[in-house]
Amino acid sequence: MPRYEYRCRACGATFELRRPMAQSAAPAPCPAGHGDTVKLLSTVSVGGTAQGGDAPAGGGGGCCGGACGCG
Repeated sequence: MPRYEYRCRACGATFELRRPMAQSAAPAPCPAGHGDTVKLLSTVSVGGTAQGGDAPAGGGGGCCGGACGCG
């Protein structure tokens, strides 16, 4: 189940809730009991390397992976 981060507009507290995606926009009262909260935009960073080397995964090389000669 995904975790969503919220911020309370009344007290400024940030908190996380685990809930189904269908309920991500539902009201989420803060732990202090305030009801005026907003869902925060979460960012995810995924890194990795190609197998057997230090090069990053993916083709690289511009807009189309280098097939058009742009990169």
